[in-house]
Amino acid sequence: MAQRYNPPGIWPQNGRAFNHAVAQGDGVVVHVTGQVAWDEHSAVIGVGDAEAQFEKAVDNVRLVLAAAGGRLEDIVSMTIYFLDRADLPAIQRARSRHFPSATAPASILIQVVGLVAPELLVELVPIAVVPHERFTPAG
Repeated sequence: MAQRYNPPGIWPQNGRAFNHAVAQGDGVVVHVTGQVAWDEHSAVIGVGDAEAQFEKAVDNVRLVLAAAGGRLEDIVSMTIYFLDRADLPAIQRARSRHFPSATAPASILIQVVGLVAPELLVELVPIAVVPHERFTPAG
């Protein structure tokens, strides 16, 4: 099981869904390709709405991890790319719904000038550690 660290003397989480450090537990490390708000037909869900796009990207992450036997709480690290600083409150709200403090990953938010398609506003790149007893090999 992963261990999470938020030592005294460092800036506070202030209710945000992350931990300052996460030590991965025993299991299989699963690197997930950046997930965006594309549905199974490559249509963008939530055009113009960063919160809706974050939600769809999380759904995609959930599907990918489930294929490997993983869950959202197995994510130990996540990079979040976003376009507009004004979208940060919406991104934070959505992130808090899916990643409670007790199991939140270490994370970083990086503002970028663009993503792979102009309609996309946010992209999630998680790394998970799926416990051996739940891991499902591909194939």
